[in-house]
Amino acid sequence: MTDTSPAILYIHGFNSSPASYKARQLQAAMTRLGLADRLRIPALNSCPRQAIGQLQDAIAGLGQPLLVGSSLGGYYATWLASRQPLKVLLINPAVNPHQHLFLERLGPQINEHTGEHWLLTRAHITALAALAVPPPRDARRFRVWLQTGDQTLDYREAEAFYQGCDLRIEAGGDHGFQGFTRHLPELLAFAGLDPQQWRDSDFSDL
Repeated sequence: MTDTSPAILYIHGFNSSPASYKARQLQAAMTRLGLADRLRIPALNSCPRQAIGQLQDAIAGLGQPLLVGSSLGGYYATWLASRQPLKVLLINPAVNPHQHLFLERLGPQINEHTGEHWLLTRAHITALAALAVPPPRDARRFRVWLQTGDQTLDYREAEAFYQGCDLRIEAGGDHGFQGFTRHLPELLAFAGLDPQQWRDSDFSDL
């Protein structure tokens, strides 16, 4: 039987992995709270179709998790939430990356965390385009955190796409979203975790 208690599915971005900074910080926080079993951070395949399959399997195992999507992970999370009534927290999300961002990056790639070498092709672009959805209809399920100093994505694209959602736009920062641990209590609350489990916790050292 699937556990229906609050859970979190963290979705990393392009050429990233569970070893990314935010992923490790979230993992450390959940471990400190004794809730590591309610967090999944899958190492996503570079093929969008396979990545989506991995994420759907993770959702099935967790029940109704909060989707936390970073960069390309935000694009995946938005598609998943268009299929299921899940809550979503997006961090500097990519908006329709098939239209320009990935077209500019066609060719050999290397995953900065795993060292994997792979080739970004037009087949990947086509697969990404198939995941494009309109702006969220049920904006109440979405929270979007942006930093204007994002050096990879133009935060204004996400600001426009998710304009009906709960937007937090911070001046400065970067694509990795500086100060992530300061916002962990809000993330945990949005996930539905009991405040008694985390309200006295200090995550500043993560």
